[in-house]
Amino acid sequence: MHKLSFSRHVLLGLLAMALVSSSCKPPVKPVQSQPIAQTPPPAAVARPTVTLQASSTFIQKGESATLTWSSTNATSLVVAPSVGSVAPEGSAKVTPSDSTTYSITATGPGGTADASIRITVGAPPAVQPQTPKESIDAIFLREVKDAYFDYNKSDLRPDARDALSQTAQFLRRNPDIKVTIEGHCDERGTTEYNVGLGQRRADTVKEFLVSLGIPADRLSTTSFGKEKPFCMEHEESCWQQNRRGHFVKQ
Repeated sequence: MHKLSFSRHVLLGLLAMALVSSSCKPPVKPVQSQPIAQTPPPAAVARPTVTLQASSTFIQKGESATLTWSSTNATSLVVAPSVGSVAPEGSAKVTPSDSTTYSITATGPGGTADASIRITVGAPPAVQPQTPKESIDAIFLREVKDAYFDYNKSDLRPDARDALSQTAQFLRRNPDIKVTIEGHCDERGTTEYNVGLGQRRADTVKEFLVSLGIPADRLSTTSFGKEKPFCMEHEESCWQQNRRGHFVKQ
């Protein structure tokens, strides 16, 4: 009886110690899983852009034009034909001999881009032959008209007035020119008489030109009478040529 009681006491003591030991241990925490790091998707790479312009799209053969370009997101650019590799932004002068399409290709991490422009080359204008400039002396001989007179007369005929009106137009267009009016006669009559008649003819021509607005200080007169004939035949058609007021440029 005594042994049974002792065994019971031992068993109860062990049980109590087990309970105390169990109550002293910390509680077991559940294990938490770590989140798995995710790699972000790669950023999108921008595509290159490029523009190409020309200072003129139509030139004459032998002339030049200037190409101008700009780009973004490009690491290399090539202009063709003839120009080659270029900076991302710039310009170049070209002188195509024929109509040409110029292109530019821009390359970068994001791909390629292209642009182009056409320059048309026209034939050079035909060279017009230059007409030699006519001298003032040649114009004077063509446009200044003499006044012709009837036999033994110093008054102006209608045809003489028309001729002198053309002469006045030339003198108005050329205000720096001065002239000498020579009075001439045919071979008939004395030398002295014809000198006087020639002077009257020269004075008549001068007076008419002054009436048309030509300053008198641009007109001087002299008489040669019959001493300097224009025609040497002894008949009326020749004598008519010698009866005149004749102009000489000073």
